[in-house]
Amino acid sequence: MSTSEIHDTHTPEPSAPRKRRGFLGPLLFFALGVLSAYGYFHWFASRGPKEMNMSSGTAMQVSAPEKKQPKILYYVDPMNPSNKTDKPGKAPCGMDMVPVYEEEQQAGSDVPQGAVRISPEKQQMIGVKLGEAAEMEISKTIRVVGRAAFDETRVAHVHTKIPGWVDKVYVDFIGKLVKKGQPLLSIYSPDLVSTQQELLIAKKSGDILKNSEFGDIGANSGSLYKATRDRLKYWDISDSQIDRIERQGTPLKALTLYSALDGFVVARNVFAGQQVSPETDLFVVADLSTVWILAEVYEYEIPAVTLGQKASVTFPSFPGKTFTGKITYISPEMDPKTRTLKIRVELVNPDFKIKPDMYADVGLKLDYGKKLSIPQEAVLDSGADQTVFVALDGGYFEPRKVTLGPGVDGRMIVLGGLKPGDRVVTSANFLIDSESQLKSAAGGMGEGRKTEDGGRMTEDGGQRTEAGGRKTDGGRPEHSGHTQ
Repeated sequence: MSTSEIHDTHTPEPSAPRKRRGFLGPLLFFALGVLSAYGYFHWFASRGPKEMNMSSGTAMQVSAPEKKQPKILYYVDPMNPSNKTDKPGKAPCGMDMVPVYEEEQQAGSDVPQGAVRISPEKQQMIGVKLGEAAEMEISKTIRVVGRAAFDETRVAHVHTKIPGWVDKVYVDFIGKLVKKGQPLLSIYSPDLVSTQQELLIAKKSGDILKNSEFGDIGANSGSLYKATRDRLKYWDISDSQIDRIERQGTPLKALTLYSALDGFVVARNVFAGQQVSPETDLFVVADLSTVWILAEVYEYEIPAVTLGQKASVTFPSFPGKTFTGKITYISPEMDPKTRTLKIRVELVNPDFKIKPDMYADVGLKLDYGKKLSIPQEAVLDSGADQTVFVALDGGYFEPRKVTLGPGVDGRMIVLGGLKPGDRVVTSANFLIDSESQLKSAAGGMGEGRKTEDGGRMTEDGGQRTEAGGRKTDGGRPEHSGHTQ
């Protein structure tokens, strides 16, 4: 008999151990959750009040509200600030309308008129630099080129007052140093010999006739003697030479001429046996113990030059050595070709180091004393006015007119308009000036006449509202800004 097996399609039930394992899993997770909650509450209760406060403070900081955005009053055309609107948009030039904030209006209410505010970022972008008005010792030195020359008051020209011939020459070369009273040359002159003979005859006659019974003859003889002696003096013959002639009783063959001062022979025009006349310049003797430095200053430097002013003189031939002199002459007229003024510096030259025609560098120092000054770059000079921009607190720059003196070594002396410690713009002041002028022009165009209800009157008589619109005759506001 065949047997058949019956197969059940249902899954057999799990055994008892598997059922217990399925129940223990959730129970274990629940126990872990209870333990975690108990540990957290235990840790939270153990924290001090200080930690609680710090934690709450940190939470408040994290949840603090964001900074309030500044309020926008209106928008302006960057190229024409008088064109205002209450909505953003595009200006006629194509640029975006620029917002004007309430904080800027309030901050600029107490600044001087014409002052312009520039943010630190923009200052850095355009390269704004500041200098300071400070009091300091100011002096100026003018440098000019000069040339050494003879002191013309210490030059002697040797002439004879009688015609004749050169007998002897005692100084026979140019450049020789001679002393005062040293013989230079001797001259034979027939006129001189005959005059000496007349002197001897008049003297002898006077001695014979001075006791004569005829008084008139004795007086006439004495007058002739005196006239002859005076004639010799007029010819530059000294009393000692005349007395020598009278003692010898014979005329001198030649007349000796002597040097009138100590100096160097700079010219010689005579030789032995040469015929000479009164117009002949026989010798020229120059005293070089004092020399002149001839220089020229430009027209704008004339106010810095005065008589008696000290001058420092240096020569390329003597490096490191400085001579000190003073101005003794200023020309009364300008040179029309070079537009310069000639001056003369007198310089002591005791050891004769300085030679005529040497080139010299002349320094003329002008001391102004302690003066208030600013950097020269800070000045905007329009010709009629000089303006500087003074840096104020809050990033404002005030245009201020100043009165200036002369410029010295890159600084300008300030006579009025500033005080010590004022900070002035030395770089990018042209850009700041453009901003200031644009603001002033915009203020002049934008400022209308206020009406009784607070509006502004336009040039054609229309009433402008506070929002920037203009009321027409019908009362309907007409917007002055750009439409979107």
